[in-house]
Amino acid sequence: MWNQPYGKTGDLESGGASRPLYPMMLESPELRWAFIRKIYSILASQLLLTIAIASVVVFVHPVSHFFVATSPGFALYIVIIITPLIVLCPLSYYYQKHPVNFILLGIFTVAIAMAIGLTCAFTKGKIILEAAILTAVVVVSLTMYTFWAAKRGHDFNFLGPFLFGSIMVLMVFSIIQIFFPLGRISLMIYGGLASIVFCGYIVYDTDNLIKRYSYDEYIWASVSLYLDIVNLFLSLLTLFRAADS
Repeated sequence: MWNQPYGKTGDLESGGASRPLYPMMLESPELRWAFIRKIYSILASQLLLTIAIASVVVFVHPVSHFFVATSPGFALYIVIIITPLIVLCPLSYYYQKHPVNFILLGIFTVAIAMAIGLTCAFTKGKIILEAAILTAVVVVSLTMYTFWAAKRGHDFNFLGPFLFGSIMVLMVFSIIQIFFPLGRISLMIYGGLASIVFCGYIVYDTDNLIKRYSYDEYIWASVSLYLDIVNLFLSLLTLFRAADS
């Protein structure tokens, strides 16, 4: 009598939040939904901060000129590039310690936003808009699909090894591209394949958000989804820039 399934008796009182997100769900749907809302609130703040900083870099031309035309600017650009990698180390240790985790997350987000802004500063506005719109549509569509599929019992955990292998291939390909440029067609192929890979990561990480992340891992969940969206945008930007050149 006391172990009734979630979503049966509480639907009238609490609405859809009491319904299980996937079959055989053992935890409280209300707690998981609260966790999911927290993640997407953090993610929305990260994306808004990224858009604001990147817009300043793009539209305030002295900023991009400083990074391109001066030696201190180039040195600072290198620092910005490596900062996210450095910040991930203490973040892995303090991800449960408030407010240190949010401070580190803010530094991480600002560094990536600066890098995105410098990339967009030398890209046509039409291409940026196309990549941004397509990224938004894909992210919303894949997120809705993953929630729908999870509710019907589908599991995407099997994608993990394939996505990891794909990332390794993309990293090696990008290193080869740096030392031995392969031309416009290769950049288009790289951008297209990377877009597909990060679409897979959006599905994979959203599925983990629904089923696997613990309530203490809200920072890691936010970082994972943020990197998926950012990398999808940059991949589409690479594809469209190569096609336009």
